[in-house]
Amino acid sequence: MKNVMSNKTVIALYVLPALFLVLFLIYIPMILTGYYGLMKWDGVGEMKFIGLDNYIKLVQDKLFWESTWHSILLGLFSVLSLIGYLIVSLVLASKIKGAKIFRKIYIIPMLLSSVAIAQLWIKIFDPMNGLINSFLTSIGVENVPLWLADPEIALYAIFIPIVWQYAGFYIIIIYAALVNVPEELIEAARIDGANAFQIAYKIKVPLISGVLKVLVILAIVGSLKYFDLIYVMTGGGPGHATEVMASYMYKEAFGKYNFGYGSAIGFGLLVISMIATWTIQKLMKTKEDN
Repeated sequence: MKNVMSNKTVIALYVLPALFLVLFLIYIPMILTGYYGLMKWDGVGEMKFIGLDNYIKLVQDKLFWESTWHSILLGLFSVLSLIGYLIVSLVLASKIKGAKIFRKIYIIPMLLSSVAIAQLWIKIFDPMNGLINSFLTSIGVENVPLWLADPEIALYAIFIPIVWQYAGFYIIIIYAALVNVPEELIEAARIDGANAFQIAYKIKVPLISGVLKVLVILAIVGSLKYFDLIYVMTGGGPGHATEVMASYMYKEAFGKYNFGYGSAIGFGLLVISMIATWTIQKLMKTKEDN
């Protein structure tokens, strides 16, 4: 009996530090964010309780819903990009010539900071001397796009560096899952006459479906709270064409010193992220989950 109690004590001592970290770094800030949303506060002076006014304003705020739509579009674009990451990973896992070199190249974006990536792509998108417009001009295109200055295309242009930035992260995870697929299954499929496409579609992809499900959730939730690269490249402009929830929250809280309403936006972002995660889990629920 004493041994059982001592074991429980040891387990509790190991678990408690992690529980305190989760409590103080995640759950308490979440509760405080919701609480600050009930206040009128400039971040310095005294807080004034105004009830649900900030949340009522949030529901009626067209700019908030516009920024939410932009974040959702980024999430959908990120999920679609997973198809490209999967194809690249399947090619790398097939042990083609030059795969080792490519496995080193696609990690490069992960080594760069978001600010460095933003500055790089600002130069690439430059309407006068940028790499893309210089190429278009060289092949005879006269009306070259103003990538980051045109409200119609700025949002979609900014999706490109975001996908490029996280390519290495997703490819590494998918590749690691693919190389752990039992070789016996692949050999048996080859003996039965299956081609490379059939092996990938009917054996490899189903066996890593759990990993793909997690990546879909990461892509959606990560997109909903995405901030840094967009803020550096466009600041949410032109106008509010590239405004996302996180950048709108930042502007309200740290730009206008409206920390109460900024907290309400942050809490709204939290709720939307939780709903998105729950929805994805329901939509991608498998027989094994049941």
